[in-house]
Amino acid sequence: MTISAETYNAGTFVGRVWRPDIQGPAIVVVRDGDLFDITSKDVATTRDLLELQDPAAYAKAHKGVRLGSLDEVFALSVESEGTASQLRLLAPCDLQAVKACGVTFARSMIERVIEEKAAGNPALALKIRERIMPIIGNSLRDLKAGSPEAAKVKAALIEEGVWSQYLEVGIGPDAEVFSKAQVLSSVGWGASVGLHPISSWNNPEPEIVLAVNSKGRVQGATLGNDVNLRDVEGRSALLLGKAKDNNASSSIGPFIRLFDATYSIDDVRNADLELMVQGRDGYVLRGSSTMKEISRDPLDLVTQTTGRHHQYPDGFMLFMGTLFAPVEDRDTPGQGFTHKIGDVVTISNPQLGALTNTVRLSTECPEWTFGVAALMRNLAARGLL
Repeated sequence: MTISAETYNAGTFVGRVWRPDIQGPAIVVVRDGDLFDITSKDVATTRDLLELQDPAAYAKAHKGVRLGSLDEVFALSVESEGTASQLRLLAPCDLQAVKACGVTFARSMIERVIEEKAAGNPALALKIRERIMPIIGNSLRDLKAGSPEAAKVKAALIEEGVWSQYLEVGIGPDAEVFSKAQVLSSVGWGASVGLHPISSWNNPEPEIVLAVNSKGRVQGATLGNDVNLRDVEGRSALLLGKAKDNNASSSIGPFIRLFDATYSIDDVRNADLELMVQGRDGYVLRGSSTMKEISRDPLDLVTQTTGRHHQYPDGFMLFMGTLFAPVEDRDTPGQGFTHKIGDVVTISNPQLGALTNTVRLSTECPEWTFGVAALMRNLAARGLL
């Protein structure tokens, strides 16, 4: 699934592609349904682009070199995954750290509590959900994280014996911010996303991802799939790294929509996301997530990530969490949803486009081999450093 060219013509969209003729990545901008390479010595990476005072103005003004139409590049991205011989889309970020916020929505926060109480066993989830929903559900509606009211709810939940570390970061003063993926390891549109082979209870997480520069300024937004292993994290929160950071477990794209006169942080605050999972067996799951129900403002999440306490000289991409938490049974009653190999996951938003990936085991996805050293050598060989 792709979004029409009209969507991408409505704003300033930038991204990255693999160019086989230079055996390396290039920065591209979408214009009239085509992709143009706007890489230069001054802006050799998307990190450099986002450091500009007005990156959208640069993207619009730089003539660039036409590489092909959107439809052509989308098609090639599916055909050429993991190869260096064809043009294909990459994740739109490069040197930025990839961070993520967890438990930022009350509904998905409850599911995290259930995972913890079930110790990663999906068979126990339904019974636990039925027991704690009447206690927790109404208490969290319209509750502002870190507020005096939230402190009172915390005291009441402790009294009820259902307090959890997930509720602490969900309604307490401090947000959960963790490292989702390594620099340059995220995959883009059309690539496979990876599940660690040890997981048997997992799901996609449709999210908006902010593009933030080294000064903590949000310069744009894109879509992301924060692939989640519910059983692994449910066994222990200390397994978060194993649950979240695996080969091809971070998908971002297809493009960053830069902030300009047509798109701003308020559009992010009001964004609705749609999710569709299509299985090889004909199974279809549809879901949604809305930023209108987030418990913390996006700019508060940025402030909690960076500041005097923590700097990011190359900026960062920030997953902001999801409202989506699938509970309907896929096969066995009481087991809920989990992925099957070959599922096609599409996350879409009318203003950001659509991000599509196919689910595989992380051990079967192409290995990540093009790291920072390879990028620096490639840019140097092209005279861009």
